[in-house]
Amino acid sequence: AAVELSALRQPEWFPLLNRLETFDLSEFGYISIHAPSQFELHWERELLKSLENLKARKYPVVVHPDAITDFAGWRQLGSMVCVENMDKRKPIGRTAEDLQRIFDQLPEAQLCFDIGHAQQFDPSMTEAYLILTRLGGRLRQVHLSEVNTRSKHDVISRISILAFREVAHLIPEEIPIILETPTPENGLAKEI
Repeated sequence: AAVELSALRQPEWFPLLNRLETFDLSEFGYISIHAPSQFELHWERELLKSLENLKARKYPVVVHPDAITDFAGWRQLGSMVCVENMDKRKPIGRTAEDLQRIFDQLPEAQLCFDIGHAQQFDPSMTEAYLILTRLGGRLRQVHLSEVNTRSKHDVISRISILAFREVAHLIPEEIPIILETPTPENGLAKEI
């Protein structure tokens, strides 16, 4: 019952927005949009302006913390902003402390907890535990996949399932889970 519309690259953003009206999303009780994770610095203003136009839809917008430079602009979007924790490639947003600094500047923002990113960054799941215990009140959605050593989303292994179980009790049942695994349609039931 949950879907995330994704435009991870700058050139994908406006085509997604232009087609938004054509999507039949009536079967979904939860809809979010993932903003581009990398873009030219001057383009952030265009992105923020387009997000202002989406406010009426009330879709959470997932954003990577290292993509945010205009905190005042993002702050104007309030609880629409959903900051995602990062994997080991990113310079910020990997720890509860990093995320808290972001939320200090975006007090109404919510959290998109990527459990695969958390596991890849800290296989002990200690940081995942800290993120969920310190920032769990902001939790809006979960990204679920395994993130491999090349920082690519992958199907969920038995080892990841065991790791995820360490913190699963900290995620309320009503929180939407977005499956980010590269799974063919005929393998979805098994992956779920």
